[in-house]
Amino acid sequence: MTASVSLPWCGGEGLLPSWVKDPKNFSLLINARGESLTDKPAFSAAVKRRRCLVPADGFYEWKTIRAGKQPYFVRAKSGGPIAFAGLWETWMGPNGEELETAAIVTTRANRTLDEIHDRMPVVVPPEAFNLWLDCANVDVETAMTLVTPAPDAVLEAYTVSSVVNRTANDNPALVEHRSPADEPALERKPAQKQRAKKDDGQGVLF
Repeated sequence: MTASVSLPWCGGEGLLPSWVKDPKNFSLLINARGESLTDKPAFSAAVKRRRCLVPADGFYEWKTIRAGKQPYFVRAKSGGPIAFAGLWETWMGPNGEELETAAIVTTRANRTLDEIHDRMPVVVPPEAFNLWLDCANVDVETAMTLVTPAPDAVLEAYTVSSVVNRTANDNPALVEHRSPADEPALERKPAQKQRAKKDDGQGVLF
């Protein structure tokens, strides 16, 4: 599952557990499998105490076909925003650094999406927002009842242009419906090699 959202209030996209000693040696966890939240050390504390919602207009998913991978955009049939179940953590560095990160909880795909991909984000309906967010009064067993596929009638999926595969592209046209038959007419520019950046001595967190 690949969401079409970024988390600007977090240190990048993905969760960094609080117990990680050196972030440079740890790959951020973008998705958290709902079936194992209470078992995995990376998520077991967060699902009890640090549940959150990730708002989005929808998300992209790719279906493997003979010609390659066909991108789809998945959104609410109502056209409104949706909320993914998420988990967040605060990582504290040895010199007082503080970084907030998050991951999106996933589950098995519903019948609307299972022909495209076998996983999907957990979509929390508005009437269950408090149930997921109230970590102080709602225990993890109760909250976990929300970790299920969205009802089949809630979402719709349609094909979009393969230009979405290029991270440099970012405009409203990316979520417009486009038939795979239109793809040969799309402009395809060869990938350009990027020059290696010089180390300016500042260092990076990841």
